[in-house]
Amino acid sequence: MKQAQFFIVFCIALLCTACLQEDDTATPFFYNAVAIEEVIIPDQFNPGKTYDIEVTYFRPTTCHSFSGIEYNGFRNERTIVIINVVIDNQNEPCEELERTDLRKESLSFTAGNEDSYIFKFWQNRNEQGEDQYLTIEVPVIEEEQTTSGLTNEAFNRN
Repeated sequence: MKQAQFFIVFCIALLCTACLQEDDTATPFFYNAVAIEEVIIPDQFNPGKTYDIEVTYFRPTTCHSFSGIEYNGFRNERTIVIINVVIDNQNEPCEELERTDLRKESLSFTAGNEDSYIFKFWQNRNEQGEDQYLTIEVPVIEEEQTTSGLTNEAFNRN
């Protein structure tokens, strides 16, 4: 009887391991932060209101595609990074792209009750490997204090 149980357990284990095969056809990829070139953001916020913040970047190579926006917040500071997925396909090498085609993405931001928000838009690393940011502080003003005709300010890294 014990031999029959052992044989059944052995067969089940063999079937399970036979199904676990490596997938050699999977395309390798990785994620890469891409420098933000330009930002369009309101010059002031009202508490409780939602605003669109537009960021633009250049696609570095033909292997880069937009993956998402990394958004981290702590107290009144917000850090924003564009993330691209990079397909590492050895059969088709990546081609460098000219810096002529700006890609646009946007994110929604709802202002709270802070006095202001400090936005840090990732732009790259310097020679020492330290992250560099375009930093913009936007005040939060009660609606009765706002000026008529809320304007957007465009900032670029140059």
